[in-house]
Amino acid sequence: MNAADNDVVANTAAVGKFSKFYNAMRAAGLVATYKGPGPFTIFAPTDEAFDKLFPDGALHALLKDRPRLTSIINNHVVNGTLLAKDIQTSDATSVQGDTLALAANDDGFTVNGAKASFQEIESTNGVVHAIDTIMMPKA
Repeated sequence: MNAADNDVVANTAAVGKFSKFYNAMRAAGLVATYKGPGPFTIFAPTDEAFDKLFPDGALHALLKDRPRLTSIINNHVVNGTLLAKDIQTSDATSVQGDTLALAANDDGFTVNGAKASFQEIESTNGVVHAIDTIMMPKA
């Protein structure tokens, strides 16, 4: 695997539990953006998180709503690299412009209440954290 194949997008695509998030990034036209130099921290909802919020028909409709999809994806990305071991209770600002509340705990951390573990995927242009909930943008 060369360095270009180890960016946050490639790692999101390669790990089987993020297929719906990766497909949403593609549908929103954000793949090239997040293959860029970054660094980016992506709080990637798992496929199960998508299933909780969007039944199959609703997800299909969302994938056709590019502006809404773009705002949802961008709400899961922070500029810079936030490793799990460095996350403390604080706030971060998503690329979408919303405030994300980070809270560290013994099992990992939460971001806007979505649970993440200490397991992360370090990439050439940032890091990917799996979360169990989709964080909808405020507006």
